[in-house]
Amino acid sequence: MWLDDYEALNNYDKGEFRRLGNYLLSRTYLPRYSYRASEQMTLPNRDYQLAMRFFPILAEYFQLTGWVLEKDDNYGYISLINSYDHNRYRLDQFTTLFLFTCRLIYEEQREQASSFHTVSTSTKDVIQKMESLGLLKNGRTRQKERVEAQRSLSHYNIIEKIDSAAWDSDGNRFLILPTILSMVSNQGINDMMAELEEFQLNVSRGGGGDVEGDDGGDEDEGGDYEGDTEDDEA
Repeated sequence: MWLDDYEALNNYDKGEFRRLGNYLLSRTYLPRYSYRASEQMTLPNRDYQLAMRFFPILAEYFQLTGWVLEKDDNYGYISLINSYDHNRYRLDQFTTLFLFTCRLIYEEQREQASSFHTVSTSTKDVIQKMESLGLLKNGRTRQKERVEAQRSLSHYNIIEKIDSAAWDSDGNRFLILPTILSMVSNQGINDMMAELEEFQLNVSRGGGGDVEGDDGGDEDEGGDYEGDTEDDEA
């Protein structure tokens, strides 16, 4: 039983177990590697290593509370999904479109991705891609929605900043993490393209458009996001 294994941990490890449990509830995804801007390099993520060490205990604990802890050893990330479709965070329309565009960029560049399965891009590149796809009403976007989209996706470890510029800078460079593969599945790409065509048609007719996003699971529709609803303060 997980409780016996938990009690066998020393006090420090018990504290780390609790911290990681709360982190996963808040962030949903935990990647194997993280980029350290101060050192300008990608390094192993200590929290991921700890979570892998505690994985059997964490998985059984979460299972008892209605959550499924999964790991992708190939792409290197851990994800936490609610079995009852509860505790979901709904992305706003612009963030959903920004996410989908990042997923398209990731798919286009996946073969050239780094050994860490990350793809490098920038705010400017994503917005230009959105514009080319006709996803921006009147070809424009507000700085506030760009900032909020990137903060949200960064909070859930979908993208990761690789420079020291604030998110309000259009020169932001960031990494698209392999966790995006779980957030938007291959089937999700096909569904997304069909919905984007409908969105573009609505925009061309003068409407605002409405695109619903797939969060990566085959059963989950509607732009929702697995995880806690806490805001990112970064």
